[in-house]
Amino acid sequence: MLNYPTDGGQEKKPCFSNFVTPNCEIHSKTPLKNPIVANQAVIEYLYSNHPPQGVDVKLCDISERDSVWDSHRNQTSLVSDIYSEIQEFERYAERLDGCSGYLKFGWNDSKFVLKQAFFCRVRYCPVCQWRRSLLWKALMYQTYEQIKEQYPTHRFIFLTLTVKNPHITDLRSQLEIMNKAWKKLTKRKEFGIVDGWIRTTEVTRPKLPRKNKKAPIVYCPKTKNTHAHPHFHCILMVKPSYFGVGYLKQSQWAELWQSCLGVDYLPVVDVRTVRKKGKDKSEPITDDDIKSAIAETLKYATKPDEITLDCHDPQSREWFYELTRQTHKMRFVASGGALKNALKADDKISNEDMIKTGNEDDTEQTDEKRLNFTYYPTKGSYIYNPVHNE
Repeated sequence: MLNYPTDGGQEKKPCFSNFVTPNCEIHSKTPLKNPIVANQAVIEYLYSNHPPQGVDVKLCDISERDSVWDSHRNQTSLVSDIYSEIQEFERYAERLDGCSGYLKFGWNDSKFVLKQAFFCRVRYCPVCQWRRSLLWKALMYQTYEQIKEQYPTHRFIFLTLTVKNPHITDLRSQLEIMNKAWKKLTKRKEFGIVDGWIRTTEVTRPKLPRKNKKAPIVYCPKTKNTHAHPHFHCILMVKPSYFGVGYLKQSQWAELWQSCLGVDYLPVVDVRTVRKKGKDKSEPITDDDIKSAIAETLKYATKPDEITLDCHDPQSREWFYELTRQTHKMRFVASGGALKNALKADDKISNEDMIKTGNEDDTEQTDEKRLNFTYYPTKGSYIYNPVHNE
C-alpha cells in the first residue's frame, strides 16, 4: 500500500520514491537506500506491481546511466519537427517519430541492459548517431587491445584535415574531392610510416576562431547558414620510427594535404599525439588516455546542436535540408591497413548492433522479464509502461 504524502490535508501526487520504498515488500538482502540505481529488487517489484494511476516511473529514476536517453530522444523529436516542415522530407520525419519509441530492458549479470528497440537509421537522427558512435568506440577499443599485442611498439597519432569552407550547395563535390585527395595521400611515400588508419568525416557550420578551447563557440554570422565546414578526423597507427627519422611536422602534413588536394592555398591541419588528461602532464600516457582520444575522434557526422541551431529560422532549416541532400548515401567512415576491419560501415550496422553497441551481453537469450519504457513527447521522458512488458 502506498503512503500518499499530505500537506495541510491536501493529497499530493505520489512519486517514484514513495512507490518503491522499504514499506513495499521488496525481497532484497540490501536495503533500498537510493532509488536512482537499477537494482534487481526494484526491477522485480516493478514487474509484479504496476504503478498506480497518476504515478510516472521514469527510466531515469530506475537507471541513472540510462537517463541520457531522454535528451537524445528529445533532440530526435526536434529534428523530426524540422524535417516535417517540407514535403520532401516527410518520410524522414515519420521515421524519426517512430525511432526508439519504446525501449525494453532486462536484467543480466547484475546489469540493467537494453534488450529491444527499433531505430530509424536516418543519418542525422540524434539517437541513431549516438548509438553508432557508441558502437564504433566499443569496436575500436577492442581493436586497440588486439593491436597492442600484435604491434606493441606502434603508437597512435590524431590528424585533422580541413579545406576552405564551400557553399553548402557545393558540399558533395567538395567531399568527393577530399575523398580522392585522401586516397592520393595514403599512396605517398611519407605515408608509408602509417601501418593502419581510420578516417571519419564531420560537417559543421562555420565558426569564428577561438582563442582557446574554453572560449565559447560563436558561429560565423555571415556564413553559418550558407557554407559548410567539412573535415576529416583520422586515427593513424604509426611505426616507432615516426618519432625519429620518419617524423612529419604539422607544416609538412599541411603541404602534403595541399598537394593531394591540388589547391593554391595551404589548408589548416592539426596533428597531435595523445595528451595526458588532468593537471599532471608528467605522468605516463595510459590506455585510458588513448581510448579517450579515440572517443573524441569517432564523433557524430554532424552534432545535433548544429542541426537544431536557430531551428525556427527558415534559413537555418534550409542549411540542414541542403546538408541532407548533399550527403545522401555518402560514406562517412573509412579505414585501411591494420585497422581496415576495425569499424563497421554505416550500411553494415544492424539494428541489433545498435542495441548492443559493443555490450557483450547476449540480447538474444531468453529473459524471464523485460520492462518496457515508452517515450512520451509531451513529457520529454521515457516512462515505464507495463502494458508492453514481456
